[in-house]
Amino acid sequence: MSSPPGIDVERVSAWLAGVLPDATAPFTFTRIGDGRSNLTFRVEDAAGTAWIVRRPPLGRLLPGAHDMAREHRLLAALHPAGVRVPEPLGLCEDDAVTGAPFYVMELAPGRVITGAAEIAPLDLAARERAGESLVDALAELHAIDVDAVGLGDLARHHGYAERQLKGWWRQWEASKTREIPAVERVRDRLAASVPEQRRVAVVHGDYKLENVVVGDDGEVRAILDWELCTLGDPVADLGTLMTYWIEPGDPDAWAFNGADGPTRAAGMPTRAEIAERYARATGDPLDALPFFEAQGCWKLAIILQGVVRRFRDTPENANVSADAIDAVIDVFVERAEAVLDRG
Repeated sequence: MSSPPGIDVERVSAWLAGVLPDATAPFTFTRIGDGRSNLTFRVEDAAGTAWIVRRPPLGRLLPGAHDMAREHRLLAALHPAGVRVPEPLGLCEDDAVTGAPFYVMELAPGRVITGAAEIAPLDLAARERAGESLVDALAELHAIDVDAVGLGDLARHHGYAERQLKGWWRQWEASKTREIPAVERVRDRLAASVPEQRRVAVVHGDYKLENVVVGDDGEVRAILDWELCTLGDPVADLGTLMTYWIEPGDPDAWAFNGADGPTRAAGMPTRAEIAERYARATGDPLDALPFFEAQGCWKLAIILQGVVRRFRDTPENANVSADAIDAVIDVFVERAEAVLDRG
C-alpha cells in the first residue's frame, strides 16, 4: 500500500486500530493544509468515519519545535474545560512507527477558511458571526484558570514578552539564511518598550481565522494548531490576530493568504471592531496591543524563516518557493517597524 510522505500507512494503521476500537480497517490517509509547519492528515476508515492525525514536518527541525506530546497535552487539558478544541484520542511517541511522534484527534465538523473560496459560501450574517465567534472563542480561552486545568507548569507565568523576544531571537539565529538588519532593529525596539503583564492566560501563539474550524452559521467549532501555545499575556493573541487580519485599504503585500484573502470579504469585521469586542468580553486594557501586533509581525517573519531554512536544506520537501517566502519575510519585518512607528 502506498504511503503519503510522513506516514507509514501499515504501521500507523496498526497503531490506530489499537486506540480507535470502533474503527474499521483499512485506513486511508489524505494530506490537508500547506504543510509549512506540522503535517496534518485526514484519516478515514472503511466505514467512512474520519479523524485527524498530526505529526512534525519533514526535514531539519529546530530544537524544541513541533513537540507532539506537548500539543496533545494541551488538548487533553483544554477539551474537558470546555475550550473549543478537538478531543484528543491518542498519542504515539515511538519514532519507529512513522519516523516521528504523532497523535490522533477527532475531526471537528465545519470548514477551515484559508482563502476566498472557503468563505464564499457563507452569507453576510455568517461572516459577521465568524468574526464575532472568533473573538468569543479567544476570550473563552483566556478566561481559563491555568492551574485549575493542570497547565500551571506549562511555562513561567510572568515575563512573557521578554521570553518571546529571547526565544524567537534564538530561532532567528538558528535558522537565518541571510542577513536582515531590520530584524535586529525591531527586536531592540521591542525590548525597549515591553509592556506590563497584567494577568496570566493560556496563549495560543498563532491565533488566526485559518486556525479554527467554522460552521456554516459562522460559529467557531474548534481551535486548531497549538504548537506555539504557552502561558503569558493574553493580549499577545489579539496582536497576532491583528497581524493576520487584513481589511480593505491595507496594502496587498500584507495579505498573507493573497490579495483576496477571506478577512477582506464583505461582512467581515474590521480590526478595530475585533479589538473592541475583545476588550468588552475580557475587560482587558489594550494599551499594549500595538506592541503585540508589532511582535506578531516580527515573530511571523521568524517563523517563515524557519520554513525557508527547512526548504533550502531539504528542497525535495518544499512545496513553495523559498525565494517567495523571503519576500514575505521582508514585508512583515517592514510592517513591524511601521506598527512601532505608529504606536
